[in-house]
Amino acid sequence: MLLLYNLFFPFVLLFLLPGFIPRMIRRGKYRHKFGQRFGAYSDRVWRRIAGKKWIWIHAVSVGEVLIAQKIARQMKSAAPALNVILSTTTSTGFALAASSAPDWMEVIYNPLDFPSFVRRSLDLIRPSQLILVEAEVWPNLVSQAKKRGIRIALVNARLSPRSERRFRRFRFLTGPVFRLLDAVCVQEPEDVGRWQSLGLDRKKIRLAGSIKFDTAVALDSREQEFRDLLAPLGVTPQTPVFLAGSTHPGEEAILGKIFLELRKTIPDLFFIVVPRHVERAPEILAALRSLGLTPLLRTTISPQTPPPQADCLLIDTTGELRHWYHLGTAIFVGKSLEAIGGQNPVEAIAAGKAVLFGPHMENFAAVVRILLERQAAIQVRDAAELQRALARLLDDAALRERMAGNARAVLAPHEGATARTAALLADTLGP
Repeated sequence: MLLLYNLFFPFVLLFLLPGFIPRMIRRGKYRHKFGQRFGAYSDRVWRRIAGKKWIWIHAVSVGEVLIAQKIARQMKSAAPALNVILSTTTSTGFALAASSAPDWMEVIYNPLDFPSFVRRSLDLIRPSQLILVEAEVWPNLVSQAKKRGIRIALVNARLSPRSERRFRRFRFLTGPVFRLLDAVCVQEPEDVGRWQSLGLDRKKIRLAGSIKFDTAVALDSREQEFRDLLAPLGVTPQTPVFLAGSTHPGEEAILGKIFLELRKTIPDLFFIVVPRHVERAPEILAALRSLGLTPLLRTTISPQTPPPQADCLLIDTTGELRHWYHLGTAIFVGKSLEAIGGQNPVEAIAAGKAVLFGPHMENFAAVVRILLERQAAIQVRDAAELQRALARLLDDAALRERMAGNARAVLAPHEGATARTAALLADTLGP
């Protein structure tokens, strides 16, 4: 299986390159530490890493980095001598991780999954453990680590229905890779059987809950800082705020039109847009202005500089969404109205907010099903239904509080998932 994978990997990489390079340029910082993707590191990184004892945690982007940071802190509290390599795939994930990395953590880019690149990274890091977050099971990384006797775990294991079907179809290829894992920490009871059906030994599958849903390890909140930013715009804690998080192309214009309609009956309503990809800010700005709105970029306001008047704020910074959620009165979760798959609704729920999303939440089907069953969120079919649901939520504080309470009950079983995961890792991988 690995032979075939390595044979075709360069051709797949070449095939994806025409789309990959423009995306890297568009998202910025594509040259930053570019050699690390090929297992090449600067002298500073070599001096910092070589000769120390490390565990390696790999996360893809912002959401997974936040999980990795939670688990790293939890493990550090149990083992004060711990040193952590945190690798990411995207520049946004790297920026977030690097901006808050403590002195016991080194942030790097994950090498491309080709034998020579992976070997170079492992030769330098020599980790005692390799911890993969959610779905990052790369065949060469896993197999090379296993050959060196490195213990491997997958935490907060995520398996969308689409991925499960694909893995089952190619179980003869994926099964041998999954069987190299020493432990898989899953989020829901039904996940145990699903992972077992992919070829994993039942004894390796451990139910820990979702670290994303775990509010027991709350990261610092910047709510007051952001409220101070909005105060000169006339936005107070009493101002109704419609916040759209992780939006995708096509959604901002639809949501802008809904905002304009809602403002006819709620004149002081304020609109905050947090796109999934900040490099889209110029096109979103143009789309909102074309509707007659007066948007303001988050990077143009500061407590020292009185901002011009605006009726909506466009967040063009990375890693702040979970903080902005605290300012919303009603939250729309993006990639669910015009795009397919949906984004994670849990951070908005954890902020104690009433949440809505469109018909496409396939990537979070399990939690969405429970939220809807418990009347803890609202799912709409189209823009017209979204407008009606928003109007009802913004008008009914009791309904918002009831939904938020129901949602907290949904999250309750996952309370302590970070500590449970860390304990399971110590139990199965060793201290």
